[in-house]
Amino acid sequence: MSMTTTHTSTFTIANARYVTSKIKADLKLLQRAYGLPTDADIDAYGEEAAQLLKGGYLGTVTYGYRRNGSWVVALRYTARNDGTLAADDRAGGIPRGVDVAGAQFYSYLTHSPKWNSLTESERSSIENSLPISRTGAPEPGTNGGYWSSDRHYSSNGTGVARGAFRPL
Repeated sequence: MSMTTTHTSTFTIANARYVTSKIKADLKLLQRAYGLPTDADIDAYGEEAAQLLKGGYLGTVTYGYRRNGSWVVALRYTARNDGTLAADDRAGGIPRGVDVAGAQFYSYLTHSPKWNSLTESERSSIENSLPISRTGAPEPGTNGGYWSSDRHYSSNGTGVARGAFRPL
């Protein structure tokens, strides 16, 4: 006798908001350490990430400070939509004590391959529903530092892997 079981899970907006609550907590820590983003921006970034993560449209999103076209300090979240992300770390552990004088807070987002399969009309509809309006821009460089993978935030097998850009 043999037995087979099947487990089906659905990633809901509640799951996505749980994951992005940790992104928002990280952004709040950036605010405390360096002054920005504002509380209103943190809420908007969190909702944008939640909506895109829920739909499977988020590739990466990076938040941090840039100077002269390069990151000074940043946090990058890479979506993992394959249902295998089991780790769910605490928010925190942001790089501290970085000189951000003359740097501006910046965010850079990429979409997943699933986004590219949408029609232009579908993409526009989703973009119009988001609290952040983005325009095309070059991604900041990484001169004078390195990325290190340090945390994972997940719910129901889906979430984000976080990396931090740290100056040398």
